[in-house]
Amino acid sequence: MDKDASAPLVSAIALNAIFGNEPKFSHNLIDALGSAEAVFALSGQERLELFGPYNARAERIGPEALEAARAEYERLRSLGYQFLSLFDEHYPEALRACPDAPLLLYVRSATPVAELFGERPAVAIVGTRDQSLYGRGACQRIVWALGEAPARPLVVSGLALGVDITAHAAALDCGLPTVGVSPVGVEDVYPRRHAAFVERMTATPGCALVTDYPPGTWPAPFNFLRRNRIIAGLAGATILVESRERGGGMITARLAAGYGRDVFAVPGRIDDPRSQGCNRLLREQVAAPVTDPAALPVALGLGRLRRTRTADLATAVRRRFESALPADEVERLVRLATTVRAQRGIQFDELCRETGLGYADVARGTGLLEEEGFLHIDLLQRCSINTKNS
Repeated sequence: MDKDASAPLVSAIALNAIFGNEPKFSHNLIDALGSAEAVFALSGQERLELFGPYNARAERIGPEALEAARAEYERLRSLGYQFLSLFDEHYPEALRACPDAPLLLYVRSATPVAELFGERPAVAIVGTRDQSLYGRGACQRIVWALGEAPARPLVVSGLALGVDITAHAAALDCGLPTVGVSPVGVEDVYPRRHAAFVERMTATPGCALVTDYPPGTWPAPFNFLRRNRIIAGLAGATILVESRERGGGMITARLAAGYGRDVFAVPGRIDDPRSQGCNRLLREQVAAPVTDPAALPVALGLGRLRRTRTADLATAVRRRFESALPADEVERLVRLATTVRAQRGIQFDELCRETGLGYADVARGTGLLEEEGFLHIDLLQRCSINTKNS
C-alpha cells in the first residue's frame, strides 16, 4: 500500500488516538466533513469555528498527529500487525451496525483481515474471572455444542481469567475460530499470563486478537468498558456463563441487549454469588436461560447438532487403555472416571473412600486419565470430567 492509498487509514489512526473514547464524535465529524482525511485538512480558523475556543483535543488535530499516526502505521505493519477502519469493506458488519462502533481496530493475526469476519456468525461468551467448576464445565459444554453445529460460529471473548479464557481454549480445542478483544495495545497482552496462549491463538487460522487501543495503552478501569462494547458489538448473541451482580460480564450482556442482540445466561444456585448476575438477567427477562447446551445452536440459528452417538465414558476408557494396561488396572481407571463424573469436584481423599483404592492408585489413575484428556484436575486436586467426554 503506497502513501496515498494508505492516507485514509493513517487519518483514521490519528483520529482514533484523539477521540477513541468518544467514537460517536468521530462519526459525527466524518459525517459532517466527508472523511477522516478532511478532519486533518481543516485550517486553524475552521477548527476554531467547528470546535470552539476551549476544546483541548481539537488542538491535537494537525500535522503532528498525522505524522505520529504515519510512523505508528509503518512500524506496526512492518511487524505484521493489521488494521481495519470503519470504512473498510472487511470491517465486521455486526460491529459496524453499532452506533458507537470504534473507528479503528488493530489486529494481530496470521490470517488476513479480509478473511477474518465475513459472513460467519459470531457468539460472545463471557463471565466472571472467579469461575467455579460448574461454570467451567458449563462454558466448555456450550462451546463444544457450538462446535458441533452445522454453522460453526466465531467465538468472541475478552481474554480475561476464568470464563473468558476457558471459552477461547475450548474453541481452539474443538476447531472453532476465536477472537480475543484486548483492553490494551495490540503489542501487549492482558493479563500477561495469557501471553503464550495469545501466541497460539493468533497463529491459528481464523483467530485473532483485536483492540481499538493505540500501542502503549495499559489497563485502566475505563479500558474494560470499551473492550466490552466491542465484544458485545462483534457478536449476534452473547452468553453469560457466570457473573456476580456487578462485573464485566454483566456489562457486556447489557450492552448486547442494548444493541438489540440475543442474550443468554446459565442459571445458577440461588446462594452462589457467582450466579447472581445470570439469575438477575433471567429474572428481568433480559436473557433466555441456557438449560441444555445442545439446544443452543437451534436457538442461535446455527442449525441442529450433527452429533452422532459416542461411546459411553466407561467404554471410551476401556478402548483407550485395554491394549496398554492389565485388565484389572483398566477397570480401576473406569471406576475412577465414572466416580468423578457422578461427583464433579471430588478430591483425591474422597475418591479413595468412594472407590476403595489407595491414595497412590488414585493419584496414578487420575494422572493417566488427565493425560489422555478424560479428566481435569485443579490445584486443589478437585477432579472433573472434560466436557467432550461427559
